[in-house]
Amino acid sequence: MIRLFDITFKNRVFIASGVFGFGLKYKKVTNKVGAIFTKGITLEPRKGNPPPRIFETASGLINWVGLENPGVEMFCKDILPKMRKFDTKIFVNVAGFEIAHYEQIVKRIGSNVDGFELNISCPNVKQGGAAFGQNAKIAASVVGLVRAVTDKPVIVKLTPNFCDPLKIAEACVAKGADGISLINTLYGMAYDTQTKKPLIIGGLSGPAIKPFALYCVNRLKDIGVPIIGMGGITTGRDAYEFILAGASAVAIGSAILRDPYAPLQIIKELKEDWKVG
Repeated sequence: MIRLFDITFKNRVFIASGVFGFGLKYKKVTNKVGAIFTKGITLEPRKGNPPPRIFETASGLINWVGLENPGVEMFCKDILPKMRKFDTKIFVNVAGFEIAHYEQIVKRIGSNVDGFELNISCPNVKQGGAAFGQNAKIAASVVGLVRAVTDKPVIVKLTPNFCDPLKIAEACVAKGADGISLINTLYGMAYDTQTKKPLIIGGLSGPAIKPFALYCVNRLKDIGVPIIGMGGITTGRDAYEFILAGASAVAIGSAILRDPYAPLQIIKELKEDWKVG
């Protein structure tokens, strides 16, 4: 067990947002991890992007899913009641296209979850498409608005793209963030060599990004709040490296797309091979 944010988790292996839906299909896995981070929830329903949405690379994958989700109203009415039956902690990943969206979504969900993860890597429509998470002032504004409407733990999920995550994290913690999760995907693209045009432009994840993810986690190790490390974790050894780098817990992402039971094996390896519960 581990205690973070004044919450006791059964272990330090969590399921990252975006790879496991709402945990309803593989309930055995959901009930054995320390926490599940839901897929990103937006104010209104989103169909997501047209295919191709996922492209496999030599050591990972590029995704361009586009935040497909049912919207906060449907989530609260139809999905959250089912999730609350799980024997695990539930954190809702909140995504917005305007700063006010984050506040509105968190207020609508209320106290029915264990905490929130703010995805500040979404396009900021009013700022010419720049990500919220690349600007310390905007990131801090998002945290400040959310902090004012909830007493639940607020974790900020950071992008490492074209910014220093340490400076963003410091600004977020100063505004009341209880924790930091990183890293989100790196920008990536692939070409169709027949048409000579881009086949996909999206977020790169998987083992390819692990060394950089470790570096980013280690850079934030003295931030003063718990860090949830992620990026290319496929084994217990990978998870242990993130703990050595400064993470209090880890989140499993792309590995689940290959094997939905991967978190259970990672929990076992952490405990048996590295003596970490």
